[in-house]
Amino acid sequence: MVVASSQPQSSTSAISGIHRKNRRRMTKKATLSSSALDDADVDQNMEETHPVTDILPPNGSDDDDIVIDVDEAPASLPNTSAAPAFAPVSADALRTTLKSETRRIPIPPHRMTPLKKDWINIFGPLTEILGLQVRMNVQRRTVEARTSKHTKDIGALQKGADFVKAYALGFDVNDAIALLRLDDLYLDSFEIKDVKSLQGDHLSRAIGRIAGQDGKTKFTIENASRTRIVLADTKIHIMGSFQNIKIARDAIVSLILGSPPGKVYAGLRTVSSRMRQRAL
Repeated sequence: MVVASSQPQSSTSAISGIHRKNRRRMTKKATLSSSALDDADVDQNMEETHPVTDILPPNGSDDDDIVIDVDEAPASLPNTSAAPAFAPVSADALRTTLKSETRRIPIPPHRMTPLKKDWINIFGPLTEILGLQVRMNVQRRTVEARTSKHTKDIGALQKGADFVKAYALGFDVNDAIALLRLDDLYLDSFEIKDVKSLQGDHLSRAIGRIAGQDGKTKFTIENASRTRIVLADTKIHIMGSFQNIKIARDAIVSLILGSPPGKVYAGLRTVSSRMRQRAL
């Protein structure tokens, strides 16, 4: 009785264990299939968003020779690396049309009489070459110049002021007119006391050494350095290029400090010979 009752219990427990194992396998298969479907959907989405085209070599070469095409940038985008190119601005655009520029150049009292005599020679270049409007104010002792519609150069007013100033300092009209035609000419002024403080007869002898007998030393410095020099009492004015002004100023400073004219002449010969060699 006991043995007969124990056999059906063991059989039912075995059957229930088999059903449980089958259920576990089915659930595992279901989870695996669902995960595989999810991976396939992700791969499909990646392919749609990032398309990549592989071009295989025709002769069946190695895998290292595979070339991948990448979408090129559209040709309509501007080239940001190149610098922008702008057209040059004309002088007419820069010139103010509403209000013209005006300049007043003071004239010393002792240069008013020569200015009246040479006014035609001064008035002509300012109006014809630079296109300025010029007038002489006798009461204020100034020369007034302003731009007009005929002025083409932006720096015409400054050139005209330098031309009149050079004449007021004592330069000849034919020498001062070079300031209008050439761009590398300048004016330099200094006094003897800037080099050395001299008084009385020492100052007079220094001025005499610069001028020389009948102006011989001054003319020699001008010809050797290709400049123009005006010796007005204790003030010295030099007109020329930057390098030539330096040569003439060094010679004059040597004379002021007491160097004999012969030594200065020798230095000027050396400098002039070097200038000729550079010109060749």
